[in-house]
Amino acid sequence: MTPQESAARRALVGELIVDVPDFPKPGVVFKDITPLLASAKGFQAAITELVTTAPKHIDVVVGMEARGFIFAAPVALALGAGFVPVRKPGKLPGETISHSFELEYGSETLTMHRDAIRPGARVLVVDDVLATGGTVGATAELLKEMGAELVHVSVVMELSFLGGRERLAERGIDNCTALVTV
Repeated sequence: MTPQESAARRALVGELIVDVPDFPKPGVVFKDITPLLASAKGFQAAITELVTTAPKHIDVVVGMEARGFIFAAPVALALGAGFVPVRKPGKLPGETISHSFELEYGSETLTMHRDAIRPGARVLVVDDVLATGGTVGATAELLKEMGAELVHVSVVMELSFLGGRERLAERGIDNCTALVTV
C-alpha cells in the first residue's frame, strides 16, 4: 500500500467523524464515530490503517469497553492474534484483576480476566479515542500485572489538546499511533 493510499484512508476516517456540539453537556464538542461505523468503506479504511500500523508478531490485541471492542476485534482477526476485552467491574464471569484511575469528572475501574494473557505475550492495545490517557494507562497497568509486553497502542482518533500522549509517555508508553489527530 502506498503512502497516498494510507493518507486517503486516514482522510476518509477523519471526514466521517462528526462534531456534536454541547454533548454530553454544554460546552463540550463530542466526536461521534457512529457515521464512521455506518460507512462500510470508512470502517474498512479504519481497520486497514490500524492493521497496517500494527507492529509485527502480536500475540494478543486488547480492546477496552465498549467502543474499543468494535475496532480491536477485527484488527486481532486480521493479525492472526487473539482478542482480549477489558471491561468495567462485574461484566466478566471469571477471576479478574482490576485497576482504578481518575477521570476528569470522577474515577473509573477496568478489569480483565486474570488468565487472559500469558506472561511475555506481545500485546497491541486498540481503542477508539485517546483523550487524557487514563483508560490506556489503566490497561497498561493490567498488562504489567500479568507480565505481558505492551508493544504498541493504536487509536482511531487522538484528542491532542487533552494531553493523553504526554501522560502516556510519562509512564513509559511512547509507541502510539493515531489515525486522526485533532
